[in-house]
Amino acid sequence: MSAGGAPVPPPPNPAVSFPAPRITLPAGPDILRTYSGAFVCLEILFGGLVWILVASSNVPLPLLQGWVMFVSVTAFLFSLLFLGLFLSGMVTQIDANWNFLDFAYHFTVFVFYFGAFLLEAAATSLHDLRCNMTVTVQPLLSDNQYNINVAATIFAFVTTACYGCSLGLALRRWRP
Repeated sequence: MSAGGAPVPPPPNPAVSFPAPRITLPAGPDILRTYSGAFVCLEILFGGLVWILVASSNVPLPLLQGWVMFVSVTAFLFSLLFLGLFLSGMVTQIDANWNFLDFAYHFTVFVFYFGAFLLEAAATSLHDLRCNMTVTVQPLLSDNQYNINVAATIFAFVTTACYGCSLGLALRRWRP
């Protein structure tokens, strides 16, 4: 009872006052049965290949390929985290608009990966550029580096396409 004789209402229950997380993708292993889950797995697979291929070329053009490495490693790790949150079911415990976060993540990574793909293609196209190496003139990329960079460019394009497909699916979920 308060000083005026009226009863004091109980404090609000925090579980009732917060809305449930907004997500239309299933949590747990069922995420792997959706197109979005399959695309995230492909993003991880092909993104890892881009990372490995660029690193195995000994990064002959660090200014261009350093950015490609940064984007591919960062996107690889965040995609693993994203998939891990869904597989573990943590998305049901974290109050967020997961449909919007899914869209924002895939939009951002799509833009960055598209830029990385263009830079990798530019680095590969410099194969025939001749550099003066003190005594002799040699190509900028050896044949082995060129072949590895061609493969990295192809996988960067495929990874960009996977992120684009995920972006389209996320947009449909976010704005039905």
